Formats: sequence, C-alpha cells, structure tokens
Amino acid sequence: VQLQASGGGLVQAGGSLRLSCAASGRTFSSSAMGWFRQAPGKEREFVAAINRSGSSTNYADSVKGRFTISRDNAKNTVYLQMNNLKPEDTAVYYCAAESILTRDKFSWGYWGQGTQVTVSS
Repeated sequence: VQLQASGGGLVQAGGSLRLSCAASGRTFSSSAMGWFRQAPGKEREFVAAINRSGSSTNYADSVKGRFTISRDNAKNTVYLQMNNLKPEDTAVYYCAAESILTRDKFSWGYWGQGTQVTVSS
C-alpha cells in the first residue's frame, strides 16, 4: 500500500489544520488507519487511529478533544482535523495503515512520507 500525506504547514497557536492521507495499492476499506508524529529529538508517538469502518477511534491523551480522525472509504482517504493547536504539536506527522487498530507504532506495517506541522507561539 502507498500512502501520501499532505496538509501540513505553519500555523499560529490556537489555529487549525487538516491533514489528509491518500491511500492506493490496497483495499483501503480493509485497513485500520493511524496518525503518528515525531518531534525533533523525540521518538515517534501515537496520535490517533480509526478502524476499518470508521466506527471506532482512539486518541492520545495529549490530543483528545482537539484532534479528530475520520475517513472516507469512497475516496481512500483518512483525515486528521487539528484544532486549538499548541507549539508542542510541532512535529512531522505520518499516516500509517495496518489490518488492526493499535497504538503500538511497531505494529503498523505501512507508512506515508510525513508532512511537517509547525505551530508558532
């Protein structure tokens, strides 16, 4: 499966961004989708994930209530709506695909190339 993330950019604290991840090469609707992020000098961390149908989601505590993951199986795309952004949200954001929904980054087999999100204070 090939994943292409987009939508990153520079935004002021309190602002919003929507990331998109387009999938190809595999039946999108059979995959759980996730977002992870990696800040400079830090390990990649789980942000959010959604199951195949979109009926179940999971969020890191640090983004709960501010970020929303969703998917459109007709468009083979998963989204991450990020509101009330904080400087600590600055990172490269990666989308991932796997057959099951998990918070464990080592269990995800397919990764996109990443998109930079920078939040200024």
